[in-house]
Amino acid sequence: MESRPAGSAGARSPTSDLNVALRECMAALDLFLNNKFSDALASLQAKTKDSMYHALTYATILEMQAMMTFDPQDILNAGNTMKEAQATCQRVTADIKANQNDRLYVDENMVSFIKGGIKVRNSYQTYRELDSLIQSPHYVKGENHLHFEGGVKLGVGAFNLTLSMFPARILRLLEFVGFSGNKEHGLLQLQEGASSYSFRSVLCTMLLLCYHTFMTFVLGTGKGNVEEAERLLKPYLARYPKGAIFLFFAGRIETLKGNIDAAVNRYEECCEAQQYWKQFHHMCYWELMWCFTYKRQWKMAFFYADLLSKENTWSKATYIYMKAAYLSMFGPDDCSPFGDSEAELFRIVPSLKLKIAGKSLPTEKFAIRKARRYLSSNPVPLPVPPLEMMYIWNGYAVIGKCPNLTEGMLETLIEAEEALARSPATELLADDRCVIKLLKGLCLKHLGKISEAEDHFNYIYLNEKKIKYDHYLIPNALLELAILYLDQDRREEAIKLLEKAKVAQLEMSMWKEADASRVKKLGLEQLLEITGDGTCWMKNGGLELELKLKLVTGFLDD
Repeated sequence: MESRPAGSAGARSPTSDLNVALRECMAALDLFLNNKFSDALASLQAKTKDSMYHALTYATILEMQAMMTFDPQDILNAGNTMKEAQATCQRVTADIKANQNDRLYVDENMVSFIKGGIKVRNSYQTYRELDSLIQSPHYVKGENHLHFEGGVKLGVGAFNLTLSMFPARILRLLEFVGFSGNKEHGLLQLQEGASSYSFRSVLCTMLLLCYHTFMTFVLGTGKGNVEEAERLLKPYLARYPKGAIFLFFAGRIETLKGNIDAAVNRYEECCEAQQYWKQFHHMCYWELMWCFTYKRQWKMAFFYADLLSKENTWSKATYIYMKAAYLSMFGPDDCSPFGDSEAELFRIVPSLKLKIAGKSLPTEKFAIRKARRYLSSNPVPLPVPPLEMMYIWNGYAVIGKCPNLTEGMLETLIEAEEALARSPATELLADDRCVIKLLKGLCLKHLGKISEAEDHFNYIYLNEKKIKYDHYLIPNALLELAILYLDQDRREEAIKLLEKAKVAQLEMSMWKEADASRVKKLGLEQLLEITGDGTCWMKNGGLELELKLKLVTGFLDD
């Protein structure tokens, strides 16, 4: 709903001002998507004190930069700019309620989201009211109704999708104070927002691309909706063939399809497309590191881990851990590219721990836990550290689409298993054997050797008592076996295994209730939806659904 013209005949109407603001902001957005980042910011800055659309667009671009850099100064600048944008919005009377809420998703991290419950609830309720208004027979469409409706669809969709992925315990608490999240409704709202011509359509598209190519894949069972992601990306890639954001997503889609060489080309193309924001390069370096891991080109993977460790501040501990991990895979005749020592790199990992809002990153916790092995004067080497971390990031679902990559990885794991058998027995022998068994089982499953894969997953569960430190292997082995059974339509057996996985998880000696409260839903939710009675299970409290990443890291000390 737009404001109507007011004032003297010679004055410009609010509607006219709104039209101009929307055109200018969409032009700035076009510059941004064409990699002209500084031009986009410059075109907006002059009107950030007077126009809420200019202020919000300017602040949102800075927030995106801050999220990519994790640089404290960038975060501070973006936060201050967003507060100024909010102040501008509060001074504007037209369309104020919808636009106040645009700041929510870029200004609030997860901790402030919870602590600022009243503020968030007000935003949530505002979106619900606006959504009801759009559905009302009394709603009158103005000249810019598509932009207004697009903002509502973005807000309603993002809220529903985000809330639907919260841990069951937190979600129940949020429902008590008036929140609710429906994943399907959220996706539908975002799809409608993405398909319409509006100022927010590209934001709806980007959120959906993130969901389909990252969230459902990394934090689920490795089965993202690649076809939908391709459909969403296609028109933008045609319009912005050199747009760094869209080239990155194109690379990600190729990765998920198992087209690793094509993915590498896309990521390299993305790096060449612009030099202004090096953070886009870092995102590509991370993906390239994994692409070369899938291809078992350890030196190239090391190269990108090294670049990240020197240029990016997101997680130095993870990058150094990966450098050491790749060095451990070098052959006896291979020299360290920079004279780095594998053991020394592992030893410094714990000192690089980063805390965000007082909490450690899950991948860092895992890396630190594994690297502690090297603190002794005579450490027992990790058998296949990059391939174990690859499991955490669901990499086996990628190579599973390429038999030649899977066979190559299986060969590497068999060699590691044979080397372990030749080595003197240590107290960590059972842990190392079970790590290799889990990863071999995944390779065998993807190669269609179901019986052998089943034996490998069962081996871990049968040797549960022998495992000294890597207790995460037990629930994850049960999970992978359950997925295997579901793929064979052995539903009842799969359900029993999922129940066992939960019991195994709760019995972990290092499980902490504080960690449990932060648990998010696992890709198991997808599995239970397949079984047809997952929702009933959740309501009856039978099985707490959690992220695979959390199954791995939930038992680790901060």
